[in-house]
Amino acid sequence: MNSRTVSSKLISDLVAIVGADRVLSARSELAVYECDGFVIEKNSPDVAVFPRTTAEVAAIVHLCNEHSVPFVPRGAGTSLAGGCLPVGGGVMIVLTQMKQIVEINLRDRYAVVEPGVVNVWLTQALRGSGYHYAPDPSSQGACTIGGNVATNSGGPHTLKYGVTVNHVLGFEAVMADGRTVQFGGPTAESFGPDLVGGLVGSEGTLAIVTKVWVRLTRDPQGYRTMLGVFDSVEDATQSISEIVGAGIIPAALEMMDQGIVVALEEAFQFGFPLDAAAVLLIEVDGLEAGLDAQRDAIVDICTRCGAREVRQAADDAQRAKLWKCRKQAFGAVGRLSPSYCTQDGVVPRTKLPHILRRITEIGAKHEVRIVNVFHAGDGNLHPIVLFDERDAAQVRRVLAASNEILEECIAAGGSVTGEHGIGVEKIDLMKKLFTPDDLEVMGRFRAAFNPQGNLSPGKMLPTAGACGMEQIHPGRQAAM
Repeated sequence: MNSRTVSSKLISDLVAIVGADRVLSARSELAVYECDGFVIEKNSPDVAVFPRTTAEVAAIVHLCNEHSVPFVPRGAGTSLAGGCLPVGGGVMIVLTQMKQIVEINLRDRYAVVEPGVVNVWLTQALRGSGYHYAPDPSSQGACTIGGNVATNSGGPHTLKYGVTVNHVLGFEAVMADGRTVQFGGPTAESFGPDLVGGLVGSEGTLAIVTKVWVRLTRDPQGYRTMLGVFDSVEDATQSISEIVGAGIIPAALEMMDQGIVVALEEAFQFGFPLDAAAVLLIEVDGLEAGLDAQRDAIVDICTRCGAREVRQAADDAQRAKLWKCRKQAFGAVGRLSPSYCTQDGVVPRTKLPHILRRITEIGAKHEVRIVNVFHAGDGNLHPIVLFDERDAAQVRRVLAASNEILEECIAAGGSVTGEHGIGVEKIDLMKKLFTPDDLEVMGRFRAAFNPQGNLSPGKMLPTAGACGMEQIHPGRQAAM
């Protein structure tokens, strides 16, 4: 635990800005904020503050800078790489009370939301309008749009519709020095450098987003949702390559292995085949006129590649239940293990059979169980390493296995993250993924926005320093 970095004067000044009911400083209260979904690294902030307006965020940032205290923004805490971990203690700016859908403009096809708006709330607000917000992370029932912007979240429908950055038109943000700036806006017209694209995915290290303009997408006329059942992982991954190779771009193409299928069946009783080695969840959408032909082509490809059967959702209710199973897969993992660590590597689709074999080998080598559920269509892997965090030896094996999986992704021509981000978890791997020149340019870009380094220190870039990491988890670097 880091020593306390905030003074009683700073706490009283924060109370003056937002009120006593929106400032937490007791250790018992702050324990809730010691980690996000990456439970291996933990450290409590010295104080947590809950602004409701952009002006309050700006005032808090000014105050932190006056006291030379680090500060970090946090949304719902569903991030899986330690992106909102307060590495050096300091002030955590929790944005969950900034939760207004400010505007929905169907004519111009955009909405304006505050960062604390839960992703699914916008989906619900648009229901029946003929439009939707396309990015749909599996955690969309809990994650916030501000957090989605921070990590450039994807989701099952990424394959056809793209990730968060493809649907952000602009945002209002409080800079590291307390200034409020708008980047982009509803017209989506920008001049000069693409600063909107640069800030999306920056994990709260460049600015604190306080308002987001998002693009709305017209609803498709229809869907065809299928479940392909396979007796081998290799046959399932071959089907993935064949489908995309045939020129078919599904709205979603997800894979779940036997371990996940068993947990989901116990949780939801959908009727998944428990003896299947893998299942593919495949959805095509668009104009009704072409959907049956795409469905038939996919069924033919899966059958040729060895599928035992290909089921089609009979109606909207069955489709909704199938997607509920997929999106709550991580919650069902609790039936398999008291703790888990989810990885987020990316490989070319043709490398999926190789990387899945290596994941199995790596799990056996380090004596940890690994199950898989992932966005197969774009090669975005989510191997889930099961363990008990109360056992230090298991934690060391999990870290070693996770590191080896991600290094294998790099060796296969991929990346160490597709949508979960770098956070604190993957800082060491940045030097293996990028050249020193690459990292220097990234560091200069960050310094231009965050010259004092008070905003989210110790995140993403090794050049930004990982100071404080050994205080949080001694021996982590050796384990990695």
